[in-house]
Amino acid sequence: MPQTMLTIDTRGQGLYEFTQEADRFVRSEAMHEGLLTIFVRHTSCSLLIQENADPDVKRDLKAYFARIAPPSDDPSMHYLVHRLEGPDDMPAHIKSALTQVSVSVPVYDGRMALGTWQGLYLFEHRDRPHRREIVLHLSS
Repeated sequence: MPQTMLTIDTRGQGLYEFTQEADRFVRSEAMHEGLLTIFVRHTSCSLLIQENADPDVKRDLKAYFARIAPPSDDPSMHYLVHRLEGPDDMPAHIKSALTQVSVSVPVYDGRMALGTWQGLYLFEHRDRPHRREIVLHLSS
């Protein structure tokens, strides 16, 4: 089964689209029908299939997750124990647990069967830049 690894360099919290890279991989394999499994190899970021037309969607998602899991030095997060890696680390793990580290996309007629406004995103939950690895696996 074909697979490849993508590397995404992040610049802090936010959504980083990689739809085109995944599409290139699927097309290069010339598989008519199948399933693309996408897996991120980290615990403080996640994957999303989300709207890629209006940038306000990305801003609102980032703001929402900041409200439900603020930094651990926020008084509302006083109960957190894991603090060794900075005030953004445990909230990043919470955000990752609420989203997903793996998504699957059907391949139909040689292309990902995403909707018109859907895109694939790495959702970085840490403040500082990171190099994130994403595995793409195509099966028939």
